[in-house]
Amino acid sequence: MKGVVLAGGLGSRLYPLTKVTNKHLLPVYNEPMIYYPIRILVNAGINEILIVTGGNNAGDFLRLLENGKDFGLKHINYTYQQGEGGIAAALSLAEHFADQDKIVVVLGDNIIENNIKAAVDKFRAQKEGARILLKEVTDPQRFGVPVFEGKKIIRIDEKPKQPASNYAVIGIYMYDQRVFEFIKSLKPSQRGELEITDVNNFYINEGKMEWDLLEGWWSDAGTFESLYSAGQMVAKTGANKL
Repeated sequence: MKGVVLAGGLGSRLYPLTKVTNKHLLPVYNEPMIYYPIRILVNAGINEILIVTGGNNAGDFLRLLENGKDFGLKHINYTYQQGEGGIAAALSLAEHFADQDKIVVVLGDNIIENNIKAAVDKFRAQKEGARILLKEVTDPQRFGVPVFEGKKIIRIDEKPKQPASNYAVIGIYMYDQRVFEFIKSLKPSQRGELEITDVNNFYINEGKMEWDLLEGWWSDAGTFESLYSAGQMVAKTGANKL
């Protein structure tokens, strides 16, 4: 199984902090933001990792991360995204790296208190399909929101004005090799992007989506408020515990 960290985008919600650097290089308490998603994968037993980045600061990732020795890795792979186009468009760049293997995808601004090893182990044992992680939140309208029928997810609504539940699909996704086939069939949303929610709904429609609840706190660190909150939580309790 391989890991992919998506660390591109313009980080416009954090402007002017992102005027001269990539959002994922900003500090969260005492470490660069990008350290946290890499550690999520390493703590789950994944040591083949691809960083997808872009913009004018891609070289800074190489200088900071090198080959991953700070995480006990022998090598980190990198690829460059030209422009934007949504999470699914960024993920499509990982097809060659995945090489028909299962992948665990972490958005570069996701920070968690504990680890996802139990969920990843379940996905390793899962014959096919996908797996997502959910977290109960106070502002589900900011995220993809699962719609349940009993304990089964029947669809995911992207940033709904009237959420069907109080759960958010957090930015950690697990997919089999068919994910790239699904991405190629996507059409841009009203935002002009290829939406990861549409990918997840492909798997749901095929009856091949599983889910787990994330324990401990979680932040997407994508706004001033959540970046500040994430730094406070890391300072108080730590993050990405083994």
